[in-house]
Amino acid sequence: MKHGRGTRGGRGGRVSPFGSRLLGPVDQSARALRVRVQLLLTAMLVTTHLIGAGVVVVVSSVVVPAPSPNRGTVLSLVVAAPVYVALAVVVGVAVGTTTTLRATRWAMVGAAPGPGDRERTLEVPVRLTAMQAALWGGAVLLFTALAVLLQPSRALTTAATVSIATAVVCAVAYLLTQFAMRPLAARALAAEQVSAGPRGVGVGTRMVIFWCLGTGVPVLGLVLLALLALTGTETSLTRLAVTTLVISSVVLVFGLFITVLNARSVVAPVLSVRDALLDVEQGDLDRAVPVYDGTELGLLQSGFNQMVAGLREREHLRDLFGRHVGREVAAAAAAAGANGPAELGGETRTATVLFVDLVGSTAYAAGHSPAGVVEVLNRFFGVVVDEVDRHHGLVNKFMGDAVLAVFGAPVELDDDAGAALAAARAMARRLAEEVPEVGAGIGVATGEVVAGNVGHRSRFEYTVVGDAVNCAARLTDLAKDEPGRVLVARAAVAAARGDEAGHWRDHGAVTLRGRSEPTEVSVLSAAQE
Repeated sequence: MKHGRGTRGGRGGRVSPFGSRLLGPVDQSARALRVRVQLLLTAMLVTTHLIGAGVVVVVSSVVVPAPSPNRGTVLSLVVAAPVYVALAVVVGVAVGTTTTLRATRWAMVGAAPGPGDRERTLEVPVRLTAMQAALWGGAVLLFTALAVLLQPSRALTTAATVSIATAVVCAVAYLLTQFAMRPLAARALAAEQVSAGPRGVGVGTRMVIFWCLGTGVPVLGLVLLALLALTGTETSLTRLAVTTLVISSVVLVFGLFITVLNARSVVAPVLSVRDALLDVEQGDLDRAVPVYDGTELGLLQSGFNQMVAGLREREHLRDLFGRHVGREVAAAAAAAGANGPAELGGETRTATVLFVDLVGSTAYAAGHSPAGVVEVLNRFFGVVVDEVDRHHGLVNKFMGDAVLAVFGAPVELDDDAGAALAAARAMARRLAEEVPEVGAGIGVATGEVVAGNVGHRSRFEYTVVGDAVNCAARLTDLAKDEPGRVLVARAAVAAARGDEAGHWRDHGAVTLRGRSEPTEVSVLSAAQE
């Protein structure tokens, strides 16, 4: 998937598409990704253990009322606690990074993920959080057992203290790990449309869980304090006040920390989509966002990418449609389609028709290779289309080696006759210079035509029908024998505004095939030939 540019970082510029510069760009190398993820995971695993140890010290020291520890308890805490925390850090970092790198080996070597690789990559935050929970669950059992052996009166408070720390560690570990895994999750989800539904716990449930872990569990310490006081534990007013202040601080600090991490995990994908929408609004249809979240937020990111893909496809079809039928016809068809399906039929209006046809194209094709003939035809059509567009006309259709162009339909022109005559003059000059291999006759006529959709409801085309079309075609046949290769109806010259009529001179009257009355015609003036 093409991810486009990075997301905006507010008014200060752009940041990583993953929400932080720490995570690097989307197209970083496999080696850079491996080093980045390993360093981030190591730092975050160490951080979570240190946070847990700090919570244990704070809560056990001043929050939970308990008898003063005896010498054996002090020695066990002084020796066992640092040793266990150090062991947990070493094991957590070694096992956590090793299993993560093994699960994401496909990304580290630049390969595409298989179904199993994708699932294992997206499950890394859960697995690492479960590992943290297991390590701290072991701490709950170990230190509670030591308290039971050395000082039973502290067993309950010890279990409560380490349990609170375990909850905080698990919440922080999951959020930080999910943050570090965003580049890998994006690569895992890049080959898959996240449309079947969110993976795992949704955003709403996740926010409730993290509130419980970051705020609810510490508040349980305050509840435990009240229960212990009610059950007879001696608690002075001063200690109760200190305990309340400390546990409130724990709720404010760690609860706020976890809430901020959770909020950032929700806001970052939303901001990436918002900034991408601003780029699309400015016309950048190559914009895409990396999908790195498996929840409803991933559905939002994936939905944006699918929307932009649809817009690109529609714009491509519109471009092709415009190239086939003309920009003006395409725009008119789109406007009509907004009010319902396009209808057959048309409207009568005055327009000017320009017809141009090659001279001796059959003989030329017989003496040259097909590739050479096509090359000449493309140069011929290139000149015709360029001049018709430059004079605001419509190339209505290509007919073998001939072209029918219309001025004044479907878009009205202030001077359709003048535009068509100017296009004919420029076309004749350029064809003589740029396509000297073959000649071309050009005819122009002005009159009433019916412009609209002709054909069947299942397959029709926009065209013009009327005497002016027939007149222009007949004049083109006669123009092939004229010196300037251009023959126009005098009515077109008379209808032209400004000084366009000065470029033409009368050439008498001719009786066109299929007509009984002669038609007054004009040719280029001597200065224009």
